[in-house]
Amino acid sequence: MSLNDAHAFAFSLATTLMAAIIIFQAGDGTLSVTPASEYDGDIAAIIHEIDPFAP
Repeated sequence: MSLNDAHAFAFSLATTLMAAIIIFQAGDGTLSVTPASEYDGDIAAIIHEIDPFAP
């Protein structure tokens, strides 16, 4: 998934689920999106975090 697609998907998930969402880069270089509460990977792999409650 491209970075633009990942951001669009993450913003959509964040507003739908009203949960913080993490965009991260997997070991093979692909980007993925997951709720922050479910992410247990390397902190250095995180590209961006979207929090729908942030001002």
